[in-house]
Amino acid sequence: MSDFIVAAIPIPPGETLKEYLVNWNISQKELAMRLNLSHKHVNEIIKGKAPITIETAIKLEKVLGLPASFWLGLESTYQEAQARESLSEVTEKEIEILKSVDYAELARNKWVEKTNITARKIENLHSYFGVVSLESIPQLIPVAFRVSNSFTPSGFALAAWLRQGEVLAQEIKTEGYSKSRVKTLIKEIRILTTKPQEEYLDQLAKKCAKYGIALVIVPHLKKTYVSGAVTWVNSNRIILQLSTRGTYSDIFWFSLFHELGHIYHEHNKNKTIIYDPHKESTIEKEADDFASRNLIPEVKYQKFISNGVFSEDKIKVFANDIKIHPGIVVGRLAYDKLIKHGQFNDLREKILCRDNEESLLA
Repeated sequence: MSDFIVAAIPIPPGETLKEYLVNWNISQKELAMRLNLSHKHVNEIIKGKAPITIETAIKLEKVLGLPASFWLGLESTYQEAQARESLSEVTEKEIEILKSVDYAELARNKWVEKTNITARKIENLHSYFGVVSLESIPQLIPVAFRVSNSFTPSGFALAAWLRQGEVLAQEIKTEGYSKSRVKTLIKEIRILTTKPQEEYLDQLAKKCAKYGIALVIVPHLKKTYVSGAVTWVNSNRIILQLSTRGTYSDIFWFSLFHELGHIYHEHNKNKTIIYDPHKESTIEKEADDFASRNLIPEVKYQKFISNGVFSEDKIKVFANDIKIHPGIVVGRLAYDKLIKHGQFNDLREKILCRDNEESLLA
């Protein structure tokens, strides 16, 4: 059995006119004479081949006593239904694209309505992406398909993730951005690493908004493989989007400062930059260096690691000295391969991400 929706056939207003003529025992020929129109034209209106114009509606009002607005309303409803029927036609290409979208994952996140009907899935994705055809997505969000291989499942997953960030950012009011103020923002949010997660998550978005940055944290989607993205909306507004990929807050903080590095250096201004930790480039290295030195002062870090002996107490003392969460120090040591991955994990904090949550900042 087909799982497609069978839409109701649009009913032309001429059908209603025909019913009135039958009830009032008026022939089409007589109506044509009363309206001062040709018999052929009246017949085409009844068959839905000719529209009821404003002039014709006024004439019908005079002849039949029903207001012109009634006839124009029927005509408008009919034209809209025809247009919707035309736009709701699902193409074979869209059915193929749907296979590349993990619709169930989007539904679990409540980004789209849960359904098993193919046509309704495609219609819901139209609304989610703000398009009339899924074929438009690679052109509207091309960066998602440049990061992954063109038209692969990961491309559409990444496009969906970026779109959710865009949707959430629309709800955030920001003040004007200026590069000179980014350093001030960094000083303000760095100290938040020592605060409880519930507290810093609440404050981060507010502080960023004051500096022209709409910060959104969007649940990780399978096959996206990215940690964050920066989109330059215009010269006064930036979207900074983070993923919940990786369960530890030190990864979250590094990703945040990495993206702030892109903003501070104004990399690829007026475009979207996607942070893939496995991708090497000049601007990615520059953003990594920016995050490293702003989270942990390099001179103090080099002094701390000089004897190569680490313990939980020493890490805590060092973290307290530089006023940062000890988990971030652990993450840096592991990244530099000075300790084993998993060592001192008790000092790292896990991100609290609840199921089906639209955003940690929501």
